[in-house]
Amino acid sequence: MPFRARHLLGIEHLAPDEITTVLDLAERYVDLNRRTIKRTDVLAGMTQINMFFENSTRTQASFELAGKRLGADVMTMSVAQSSVKKGETLIDTAMTLNAMQPDLLVVRHSSSGAVNLLASKVNCAVLNAGDGRHEHPTQALLDALTIRRAKGRLQRLTVAICGDIAHSRVARSNLILLGKMENRIRLIAPSTLMPSGVKEFGCEVFDDMAEGLKDADVVMMLRLQKERMDGGFIPSEREYYHRYGLDAEKLAFAKPDAIVMHPGPMNRGVEIDGTLADDINRSVIQDQVEMGVAVRMACMDLLARNLKAERGRVAAEAGA
Repeated sequence: MPFRARHLLGIEHLAPDEITTVLDLAERYVDLNRRTIKRTDVLAGMTQINMFFENSTRTQASFELAGKRLGADVMTMSVAQSSVKKGETLIDTAMTLNAMQPDLLVVRHSSSGAVNLLASKVNCAVLNAGDGRHEHPTQALLDALTIRRAKGRLQRLTVAICGDIAHSRVARSNLILLGKMENRIRLIAPSTLMPSGVKEFGCEVFDDMAEGLKDADVVMMLRLQKERMDGGFIPSEREYYHRYGLDAEKLAFAKPDAIVMHPGPMNRGVEIDGTLADDINRSVIQDQVEMGVAVRMACMDLLARNLKAERGRVAAEAGA
């Protein structure tokens, strides 16, 4: 199973065969998670520390659950009660945690590049659970698994990503992954929510939902990230929903069997109609949540294998 990564910091450095390896292994963990007994000992004896500098429900809970189901000792650090709040630098925090000899470090941070900095200072495997506007690799991988299970493939699909593209690390990671897997990608948003240089991403750009959704296989809605906005990016939520919120009328422009996705949390009546979000015939939003646990199990399993192999080589060289 080809997977050469030392850390999982983003999708950008993963080859298509490594992405496929993660998804194939995650399929096995989907089966495990649907059994009565959902545990394995893949990470037995290993320690996983979760550091979430930003609030999270789905990602933090699924990483914690994934580690426990793999048999790891899991500690979730409360940043609000940590020395970070007393002025400790990110590097000092990393060095302190490194001294505790963890094996896996899961980090979510508001600053782009913060997770990469941590990875350069510790001896364990680091997983990026979202850093600023940079990347959210496990979200893109779970989205890919959801699409592959729903559509039967992950190539040559037309995927429309709609909403707050400018502030979304989810959009960035999905753009990279779906591009690597040879899909046609469309971005739909008002100009105020499009990132600069968007045309360099190798995708089609639209400011009209009807045009952008035409014959789409997958419709991926994004949350309006108000916490990252420092100005008037939209006239009002009501106007935004009228033009860019997904409802049955707009979805009708996509293919009849198009699936609807959202990484959560959802703002119902702003980005998506609540009835459509709950439509089991079109929406795969709850499937995304389920796939999240399996994908994170697969990622930690693969990184742990590489970590064990590296430590084995170091021990062999020391003994030679």
